[in-house]
Amino acid sequence: MTRDLTHMTLSSHLTLLRCPHCNVDTPNMTLRGTVQTKSYSGLNQRYWATYECGRCGGVVLAMAKENQGVVIEYFPTLETLSNYIPDRARDYLHQSVSSLHAPAGAVMLAASSVDAMLKEKGYKTGSLNSRIEQAATDHLITDDMKQWAHKVRLGANEQRHADESAPLPTEGEARQLIEFAKALAQFLFVLPAMVKAGVAEASTTSL
Repeated sequence: MTRDLTHMTLSSHLTLLRCPHCNVDTPNMTLRGTVQTKSYSGLNQRYWATYECGRCGGVVLAMAKENQGVVIEYFPTLETLSNYIPDRARDYLHQSVSSLHAPAGAVMLAASSVDAMLKEKGYKTGSLNSRIEQAATDHLITDDMKQWAHKVRLGANEQRHADESAPLPTEGEARQLIEFAKALAQFLFVLPAMVKAGVAEASTTSL
């Protein structure tokens, strides 16, 4: 359950903090349809409602136990970033996700998140390009990840330097770059931390 469920009801509008599809702030989520369901035995009665984002057209499904009751769950939910990601990198990434409706800004923020992740791993000197190359040489990241990382860097450079020949990134392109930054964070910080915690827990329970 997400933290923004308080006081949300199955009314004519769903009061989300952000659209889970385009991440626009305080979206206009308008009711499009409702349905009531029960289990095969006639129990577990639930009321479902679909809402459409006025900006991107994405649909959210919300559920309550009573007609026009308090929302218990909705899908898709707003994404949260792991606390295992270093603060600076996580903040840039969060801002990038929140800026998806402004693709050029989202691209630059995603690149800044990647930059912060590499610095956290000790790659602090030289250009972002050279640090990406060194990280791949040191096998911190794979060659495929290196190529993907360059797409983030180059896309951001075009926006920072206002290259007149470079087209503005689309929302779809910005989303792809954000997905890389999330994958890199997962690879460099989240999975290693989870493995370390799992090993520690296993060692404790085996005693």
